[in-house]
Amino acid sequence: MSEELRILPIIIGPTATGKTRLAALAAAEINAEIICADSRQVYRDMNLGTGKDYDDYIVEGKQVPYHLMDIVDAGEKFNLFKFYDAFQHSYADIVSRGKNPMVCGGTGMYVESIIKNYNMHMVPEDAEFRAACELRDFDELVEELKIYKTLHNTTDIDSKKRVIRALEIARYEQEHAAEFTKNECSYSPLTIGVSVSRDVRRERIAKRFTKRLQEGMTGEVELLLKNGVPAETLIYYGLEYKFLTLYVTGKISKSEMEEQLLTAICQFAKRQMTWFRGMERRGIEIHWIDGELPMDDRKEAVLSLLRKYGF
Repeated sequence: MSEELRILPIIIGPTATGKTRLAALAAAEINAEIICADSRQVYRDMNLGTGKDYDDYIVEGKQVPYHLMDIVDAGEKFNLFKFYDAFQHSYADIVSRGKNPMVCGGTGMYVESIIKNYNMHMVPEDAEFRAACELRDFDELVEELKIYKTLHNTTDIDSKKRVIRALEIARYEQEHAAEFTKNECSYSPLTIGVSVSRDVRRERIAKRFTKRLQEGMTGEVELLLKNGVPAETLIYYGLEYKFLTLYVTGKISKSEMEEQLLTAICQFAKRQMTWFRGMERRGIEIHWIDGELPMDDRKEAVLSLLRKYGF
C-alpha cells in the first residue's frame, strides 16, 4: 500500500444490510480502526433507536476500535461540518498510530463529504433571512430549494425549519463558491456497497425492529425525555425517535406507532439506496457486493477488492 496515497476502504449500504459487522470483520484482518459515518450514532444514550450494535465490533473476543460514536450528548446540534472536522481528526489520529482507517456508515451525505474531500465551512445563521422565510409558504420554500439543488436528501424537507436551514446553506454556498474548493487528498477512497433485495431488506428491518422494541427502545425514549431532551428535538431526529416520542406522549397509539415506524424505516432504507445510486451518477464508483451471501463470503469479497486495488 502506497504511503503517499493511502487506500481508504469505505463500506456503505442501507440500514439492516449487516455492513457494520462486515466492516468489523474486515478491519480485524487489516489492522484497521473504523470511523462511523452515521448522523445519529454520534449521540450518547441514543443506542437502540440508532442501531448501535456494539457487539458487532467484537471479533474473536477482541474489540475493533471505532470512532465518532457517542461523541455528543442527545439534544445537541450536530451537522455535516462537525462530522467532517471530526473525521479529519480521527483519520489523522489513526494513521499517526500506524493503524489503517476504515469508514463504515449509511449517511450518504457524510460519506460523500469524505469521498469528495471538499473544504467545509460552517455556514453562519442569517436571522434576517430566516425571519423572512418564516412568513413564506412551506411549498414555496421547497420549490426555491429545488432551484439550488436536487433533493436527494429528503430530510431537508421534513419540516419548515429544515427547509429554511437547507436554503440558508445553499445560498451561502452559491455566494461563496470559490471557498468550497477541493482539498489535496492524502487518501484514495475505495467505496464498497452492500446491497440486498427489497424483500430481504424489509424482512431484516422487521426482525430487527421487533428485537429492539423487546430490548427496551420505548424505555430509551422515555428516559431521554425524563432527562430533559425536548420532545420536539427527538421528533426532529426522525424515524424511531419521532414515532416513539409521539407514542410516549400520547399522540398516537402503540399499533399506529409500530405500523408507521416500520413503514418509515423501510422508506428510509429506500432513500439511502437512492442516494447511493445518485453518488454513482455523480461519478463515484461503488463496488457492490451481495449482502445475502454468507458473512465469510462477504468478508472475502471485501478483502479481495482491497488486494485488487493494492492495499
